Amino acid sequence: MKNILKFLICLIPWFISGFIFKSDTVFYKSLNKPPFAPPSIVFPIVWSILYILIAISMYLIYKDMSYKDTSDFNKTLLVNYFSNQIFSFLFFTLKSPFLALIDTIIVFISSLFLYYEAKELNKTSAKLLIPYIIWNLFATILIISIFFMNL
Repeated sequence: MKNILKFLICLIPWFISGFIFKSDTVFYKSLNKPPFAPPSIVFPIVWSILYILIAISMYLIYKDMSYKDTSDFNKTLLVNYFSNQIFSFLFFTLKSPFLALIDTIIVFISSLFLYYEAKELNKTSAKLLIPYIIWNLFATILIISIFFMNL
């Protein structure tokens, strides 16, 4: 039971922005998008899977912290977390593809650093972040395309 609670503490915060900042599907559908843009329904599915992988990764790092210095990982995780969480506000609430683009670049770069920091602490944990990095690369390419197609 204690391990389940620790895992949930790692997982639940990743879903906060989805409850606070609702996705405006009308706005998203109104934008010009590249042919490789997935339908709106794909995003919550992929992000849910990625958040579970991130939470497992965090859990593996934090489950036995007695011998690890997680300070660099923690700093990188906070930057990544907050930039990840603010995307919906920037894109759907402010309706600013430009600010969302800047934010997405920060998420992508910080996810690379997060992988590096995780790898120093737990190789399995780092491997769980690879799909997150790949999706963030895709998201960066997508938002760059959306931004330029809607100037």
